[in-house]
Amino acid sequence: MGPSDQQLLEALRPVTDPELHVSIVDLGMVRQVSARRGRVAATIALTVVGCPMRDEVTRRVRTALLAVKGVKEVAVDLTVMTPEELQSVRARMAGRAADPQAWAGSPAGAGPGSDHGHGHSHGARPLGHEEGRANPFGPRSRTRVIGISSGKGGVGKSSVTVNLAVSLAASGHDVGILDADVYGFSVPAMLGVHEDPIVHDLKMLPPKAHGVRCISMGFFLEDAQPVVWRGPMLHKALEQFLVDVDWGDPEFLLVDMPPGTGDVALSMAQYLPTSEMYVVTTPQPAARKVAQRSAYMAKKLNLPMRGVIENMSWWTMPDGSRQTPFGEGGGEQLAEELGIPLLARIPMDPALREGGDQGRPIVVDAPDSEAGRAFAGLAEAIVKKGPARVFRPELTLN
Repeated sequence: MGPSDQQLLEALRPVTDPELHVSIVDLGMVRQVSARRGRVAATIALTVVGCPMRDEVTRRVRTALLAVKGVKEVAVDLTVMTPEELQSVRARMAGRAADPQAWAGSPAGAGPGSDHGHGHSHGARPLGHEEGRANPFGPRSRTRVIGISSGKGGVGKSSVTVNLAVSLAASGHDVGILDADVYGFSVPAMLGVHEDPIVHDLKMLPPKAHGVRCISMGFFLEDAQPVVWRGPMLHKALEQFLVDVDWGDPEFLLVDMPPGTGDVALSMAQYLPTSEMYVVTTPQPAARKVAQRSAYMAKKLNLPMRGVIENMSWWTMPDGSRQTPFGEGGGEQLAEELGIPLLARIPMDPALREGGDQGRPIVVDAPDSEAGRAFAGLAEAIVKKGPARVFRPELTLN
């Protein structure tokens, strides 16, 4: 006869969370553990999406279970805690700090703040309704949330986002980037971030480079690992990137959106109600027509579209003449059709691409280049426009 579920659970009790240093059993992280013919399946709920210590948690669980008599193989499945489960963890940690013996050695899933189980959600709550998980970018936030969108891929949207963010930081602003392009994340590499986020007090601290903090799915996946997610999982990841990350109090939060119109735009309308949108296009007519869809999407979601950014506008030859391999006038025409200004025309420059590959944005290495000056001008234009919605703390609804 193989080990019972209770025996396996007791074997996991000495296993501690690497960050909280408390038993994963007492924290309610063990969703399920069972054995059949010497093969053990364990499901562990992590406190944050893409937990940086996920491999260490897996190793500790496997080691503990393989030490049980009769266990031959162990399969560990990692998932993420629900908001209710996270709140239970916070309550447990608070109770432990006040009285370390109050729940020490209690059965899995029991203790202060517990419902004698893992607190599975029976209905989604609006973002920020859980105690301690307030949305820092809600309707009363002073942060300007800048959504950088495009109708199609390949127009240099991420490059624009990174260089714009660094330009804003260079002019003295507090800036963060949320890389919401979870299927094609590239911001960490372009920004030159080489360290992973760390976890402190159940919050992820975003790493920083060139004065810009950022968070991205790229920190939590191998380079070649694809993200195969449906909308609800994407929605949940974006929520955690907002409420489970310690952003501080930035003046600007730039959101690098995936191309097209889809789940991220819907999530932004819900989670980031003060967002203002900017669309990136190239001069060619095909890109302009597709970019219109992003603008119409923003209008339907009541997200103000505030400007057009034309990328890859021209190529400056050694003799000073300009070549326009993608045509001319697309950005200007799109801006006219949408009734919004054309804020910048960014030239093509090999240093722009090389800087992105090396993690050295052109606004850092060559701020006086044509492209560097164009990004500085774009940052200045966005600052001068001011927020789309003015925050007035004295105006409240009763």
